[in-house]
Amino acid sequence: MAPSSDVNHLSHPCIYGDYSSSRSERKSGFMKWLNKLFRGGPNRGRGGRHLHEPAEESRVWGAPSRALDDRARAQKEKEDLGHAMALSSAEDLKRPNAHQGYNWGEDTGDDYSKAPRDTLNSSAHPPFAPTPFYPHEYRRICGGCNQEIMYGNCLGCMDTYFHPNCFRCHSCGYPITEREFSLSGKHPYHKSCFKELNHPKCEVCFQFIPINAAGLIEYRCHPFWSQKYCPSHEYDNTARCCSCERLEPLNIKYYRLEDGRSLCLECMESAIMDTGDCQPLYHSIRDYYEGMQMRIDQQIPMLLVEREALNEAIVGEKNGFHHLPETRGLCLSEEQTVTSIHRRPRIGGHRLIGMRTQPQKLTRKCEVTAILVLYGLPRLLTGAILAHELMHAWLRLNGYRNLNPEVEEGICQVLSYMWLESEVMPSFQNMPSTSTRAASSYSSSKKGAKSHVENKLGEFFKNQIANDSSPAYGGGFRAANEAVNRYGLRRTLDHIHWTGFFPV
Repeated sequence: MAPSSDVNHLSHPCIYGDYSSSRSERKSGFMKWLNKLFRGGPNRGRGGRHLHEPAEESRVWGAPSRALDDRARAQKEKEDLGHAMALSSAEDLKRPNAHQGYNWGEDTGDDYSKAPRDTLNSSAHPPFAPTPFYPHEYRRICGGCNQEIMYGNCLGCMDTYFHPNCFRCHSCGYPITEREFSLSGKHPYHKSCFKELNHPKCEVCFQFIPINAAGLIEYRCHPFWSQKYCPSHEYDNTARCCSCERLEPLNIKYYRLEDGRSLCLECMESAIMDTGDCQPLYHSIRDYYEGMQMRIDQQIPMLLVEREALNEAIVGEKNGFHHLPETRGLCLSEEQTVTSIHRRPRIGGHRLIGMRTQPQKLTRKCEVTAILVLYGLPRLLTGAILAHELMHAWLRLNGYRNLNPEVEEGICQVLSYMWLESEVMPSFQNMPSTSTRAASSYSSSKKGAKSHVENKLGEFFKNQIANDSSPAYGGGFRAANEAVNRYGLRRTLDHIHWTGFFPV
């Protein structure tokens, strides 16, 4: 996951500081000045005292005149002390802070009063506690509450200052007290909160996706469902739905079919389990063909079978090109005995058990012996397979012989795709021309609105057809679909019948 440009994934040190350290330095310098100011000399008892600042200073402060009364002398010294405090504070605030870590300290505000009082008590003048003066431009304003930071701890980071309790995580709202934090834009976060928000989690085991040897976050993501998961789940026997391809999450249990396949809960909702349940769908798709002027007069048997029975039938079939790694449907042209699903299985926990099968001998009465479909698939996927296999039957019954796999499988995939479009489309708008032509002549197989889950599955099955990587099924579909969009279905079929190729 590429992080956005304004997200800094590195942790940033920040500092906690206060006025106590800087005031200590200020107090030290100020005390030196006071000591020199009130230090007694050889002529102290003779009525006067004079002070010269160190050589590096450019000012000379004169001693107060003895002719002044005590009240005037105290006022003068008070003004001098306030001016000196302001200069010391301004120089300290200009000094850059060292961002090395948290430096905690306490400042009760008593230091400023104690030092002058102790020193002045030794002189002949009345004691007083000068009030510190801070110029407006040097005041520290909290970036959290926008109040002035007077005394106590403060934190300096992100080019501003904060009360410790005001520097809070943008996610959880609690104060950040660790030495390091994460920054996204202008918002600080606890490192743990930032990881929770931005580090991807596996949608199978719900753990943070681990970092690989190169220090990068490496994960797998399903191209349609966007299911993110750890790479290890591809080879650790995590169950995958045989219909929608999603991996089984840790908190959800998939159904197990008797032939070893797994089925997610969403696909299970509309799954067709036996031959009898599939007959209405089969006849509705035959009606769909008739509505497109592609009537199939022969009564072709249709059977739902297990994976093993389908694979055995493929071995006994001489003709046809089969989709690997798993074939889900077959248009038989040879006589065979096939074991079909006679009674649907019942649910026992998260397993489907008690399925009844029966052998059925298929005799050849025409170019097509039977259509076989894998049981336990959702209604829309079962229908798409039937539409594909019925197109094989239509081609053979109408004299389309010896077609290469790209042409035959490609045009069969186009009919499957068109049927899916007619089932899941919300309206006739914004659709390819194949869908518009199919929808204009078809209405028999649609029986009410589909659920959101079923429509989403239909979109996935369409996406599988459109993005198939195999040369015959994927490349053939894209070439056939382009020809149908340009010339129409009827002209494309006529051109295939005459030449054996798609029109260009």
